[in-house]
Amino acid sequence: MLTSGRLLLTTFILALLSCILLCESKTVKEARQSVRKFPDRFQFGTATASYQVEGAWDADGKSPNIWDHMTHTDPCSIDDCRNGDIANDSYNQYKRDVEMMRELGLDFYRFSLSWSRILPTSFPDKINEAGVQYYNNLINEMLKYNIQPMVTLYHWDLPQKLQEMGGWTNPHIVDWFSDYARVAFELFGDRVKNWITFNEPREFCYQGYGTVTKAPKLNIQGVAEYMCAKNVLVAHAKAYHIYDKEFRPNIGGTIGITIGALWYEPETENDVQLAEEVGQFEWGQYAHPIFSKTGDFPPVMKERIAAKSAAQGFKRSRLPEFTPEEVEIVRGSADFFGLNHYTTNMVYKNESLNGYYDVPSYYDDMEAKLYQPNHWSAGASFWLKDVPWGFYNLLTKITEEYDNPPVFITENGFATRGGLDDDDRITYVRGYLNALLDAIEEGSNIPVYTVWSLMDNFEWMRGYTECYGLYEVDYESPQRTRTPRKSAFVYKEIVRSRALDPHYEPDTTIMTIDDGH
Repeated sequence: MLTSGRLLLTTFILALLSCILLCESKTVKEARQSVRKFPDRFQFGTATASYQVEGAWDADGKSPNIWDHMTHTDPCSIDDCRNGDIANDSYNQYKRDVEMMRELGLDFYRFSLSWSRILPTSFPDKINEAGVQYYNNLINEMLKYNIQPMVTLYHWDLPQKLQEMGGWTNPHIVDWFSDYARVAFELFGDRVKNWITFNEPREFCYQGYGTVTKAPKLNIQGVAEYMCAKNVLVAHAKAYHIYDKEFRPNIGGTIGITIGALWYEPETENDVQLAEEVGQFEWGQYAHPIFSKTGDFPPVMKERIAAKSAAQGFKRSRLPEFTPEEVEIVRGSADFFGLNHYTTNMVYKNESLNGYYDVPSYYDDMEAKLYQPNHWSAGASFWLKDVPWGFYNLLTKITEEYDNPPVFITENGFATRGGLDDDDRITYVRGYLNALLDAIEEGSNIPVYTVWSLMDNFEWMRGYTECYGLYEVDYESPQRTRTPRKSAFVYKEIVRSRALDPHYEPDTTIMTIDDGH
């Protein structure tokens, strides 16, 4: 017989489990066990970024960027006290990189340009021919095998000289970025038909300017990240219109922006509105000005930050205002919605700072707490749990919120600690592709899927401690030898068959190149 105390504990546990099941039953779509085909003309790729793989940090005229500066002046701000000086040596190993693309049978490869490799003064007065030749070699080698380049102009590696002049908080950077974008379009636009202006602006604005988890680690909370956001959005729009007016008429092509977005699930029914507001702060901050019918920052952000700023003694809102002209320049300035998605967070009301609003903070402005339940499956990255139903919910939300724009999945992936048998990554990718197919079947316009990453690389503040690659990289080898993981064989079969087979088991003894590539 249970004692009264045990009975109460048992009742509480059962109630908690029921709550969890109720919460997730609203969103979970059961993964199908049958083979599922992808739509005709669906495109598969992988991705990397310049600082994370290129190395050659000061070779052939390249000047320092903010990650060079931070890792050289404060090495152990990185978990393993390492840097991207050599990284994967893709600057010299680009033919092996393309060979891996051929082995996988990829339709495209997403990579980024290094601003300071192309323009070592940061400005177009001097174009570094050696840096240009590297990108020409990579692009031409890909096109030789019918692998299309998808090029990101800015993936977090701002020239250090520009950072010393204020970086993304200086409004002049709109012109600096526009000049850089025009040079890139002129140099590569005849062969590159898919462009991305910025990768995950929320991440480098909030984490780099508001806190200290990305370069340049300014830690000016509640102010600098919003200044960064406005300037990035206007810079994006100016680059879009340069491409649209000066280049598209002659060479065609598309240009968009990549926004990092999680799904935010309300903890209880009382948190539904709060979860909506968190989404508007976290990714609507960048999506709403571009993809909504009205443009501008989301209304909840404008109202909340203005009210808190006044209460804190500021003479104006800490969130900079767009002029009416800027609203119109930014609104509609994308041919597609680039989406990086990895995981989901639960959301509940944050009451802990009530009465302490004299200290500005992004998450105080948001008035929410975020967490992930312990029972969700995790990988090597502490923040990344395997929650495919959140991906489905997010895709559906974008479809409904912004009138079903083309959504390019420009990153999706899972981290391990290394090793060639990576069944957790395979489970993750299959689950998220199942969720993607569910969204497509219900009308979402999703023509592109990209795995992060082609190979292990320098994972920012985590250094080389977390492995996202389909290919494992041996960083003790001077050649940075790349070896396919089990997930590479599985992804290769998905690309080859244009189908998702949950029962497929690969022969991992040898990776061959598809005849078509």
